Amino acid sequence: MRWLVSSVFALLALSVPSLSAATLVKNGTFGGLTVNYKVLLPDAYDAAQSYPVILAFGGGEQSMQLVDIGLNRYWGGEARRRHYVVVSPAAPVGELLYRGAAKIFPEFLDMVVRDYKPEGGRMHAAGYSNGGITAFYVASNYPAYFWSVTGLPGILNDADDAKIDALKSICIDMYVGGNDLDWRDDMARQFALFQRKGYTARFRVEENQSHVLTLSPEDISSLFDHLDAAAKKGCGKGAKQ
Repeated sequence: MRWLVSSVFALLALSVPSLSAATLVKNGTFGGLTVNYKVLLPDAYDAAQSYPVILAFGGGEQSMQLVDIGLNRYWGGEARRRHYVVVSPAAPVGELLYRGAAKIFPEFLDMVVRDYKPEGGRMHAAGYSNGGITAFYVASNYPAYFWSVTGLPGILNDADDAKIDALKSICIDMYVGGNDLDWRDDMARQFALFQRKGYTARFRVEENQSHVLTLSPEDISSLFDHLDAAAKKGCGKGAKQ
């Protein structure tokens, strides 16, 4: 259930437009693995300044093509309008970023903090499908790096008490298609758990949609409003009011 049908992503990849000149294509070695990643920069970017930063993960096998789908489908336009930096790594071939390639963390996170100076020293973790699982993976294993976690869809996989407890101070957003029945039901149960624990969590079902979500410009703007609020007010105990 956690593995999206690869042909769906392959069809989407055919229609991905080229990203603009404000996109950097980079690579580095983290945890002994070579990682290719893209960085979307806002207009008039100043490397000496701090910016809100999204660490965004692609779905499926988490290839660079699927990184591009996420950047174009969800993050690129609104991020630039709001002067966000978006960093999106591709997984090494044959690995997933929440499985065999998870060894790149926390070194990759340290690089993002050092190179892109996220406001308040924290980022937003986000992704779709396997990328959503990865976002919850990094947020639950390294909560001190994050203001929020967003799954489009996404869920805390292999949840145990320690991982669930780690999310108590993180703002949680969970989106799923109404026709994506397995993911919808599992995410609904997990959202109910977060509610019982008093976490700051939001669960949204996109009716008549399947696994690959299409969000309107208004929906994406609303999502970024929540990211802005997460960094401004915080979540959980000790959050600003």
